[in-house]
Amino acid sequence: MSLRSFVAALALACTTLGAWAQDVVVYHFDNTAAQALKGLRNMRNHLDVDPNAKIVAVAHAEGVDFLMEGAKDANGSPYAGLIAALVARGVKFEVCEITLRNRNLKREQFLQEAEFTPSGVVRIARLQKAGAAYIKP
Repeated sequence: MSLRSFVAALALACTTLGAWAQDVVVYHFDNTAAQALKGLRNMRNHLDVDPNAKIVAVAHAEGVDFLMEGAKDANGSPYAGLIAALVARGVKFEVCEITLRNRNLKREQFLQEAEFTPSGVVRIARLQKAGAAYIKP
């Protein structure tokens, strides 16, 4: 093996090890009242301990409500600040488009940080198939 091939193989191995070391997690939200505040705090704590974790929050059904403009928790505190802080740390928030259709909601009703996925449950399944850990707060 030439030196060039060896260096290339070593670089590939190091990259692969780095990817293995990084946690990939999907947080599943389907009930804002029961899960949103707890889940947002869990994600914050998760990143405090593992700042390199890749986190995707997928919301469908009543779980999308905390991602809507003006949404507040039971104490009247807006969710927007917590969400913006998590997005700044790399968290992605995805809203199910089937839920939008079923509930007659529009993309414009959601925080600018929200992204959209054709199906929340399909997205969760695909993330898990790709190796993501599953957490339902």
